[in-house]
Amino acid sequence: QLQLVESGGGLVQAGGSLRLSCAASGSISSLFGGWYRQAPGKQRELVANITPRGMTNYADSVKGRFTISRDNAKNTVSLQMNSLKPEDTAVYYCNAQGTLYSYWGQGTQVFVSS
Repeated sequence: QLQLVESGGGLVQAGGSLRLSCAASGSISSLFGGWYRQAPGKQRELVANITPRGMTNYADSVKGRFTISRDNAKNTVSLQMNSLKPEDTAVYYCNAQGTLYSYWGQGTQVFVSS
C-alpha cells in the first residue's frame, strides 16, 4: 500500500506563497500525480495533475499562479502556490493515480488571510 504524506501547508497572507510537498513511500514514476483541495462545504476539486512524463494540467482558477512538479527519483510531487487568494483556503490533498488504484494523503491545511 503506497503511503503519501503532505507537508508545507499553513497560514499566509493574500498575495503570498506556499510550497506543498508530497512524499511517497514507494515509487510513483508510473503514476499520475495530483493535488486536490476541499474547502468547507464544498466538494473536493482538482487543482493540478502531472503525468509520469511531466505533462501538466491545471484548474482554471489556479492557472498562472500554481505550478505542479515531480521528482521521480525522490518519489515526490510538489505544488508551488504563488499569488495566493483567500479563496484558495482549503485542505489540500496529494493523489497518486494508477490504472487500478488511487492513493491519497491525509491532507494539509492552507489558510489565506485577506
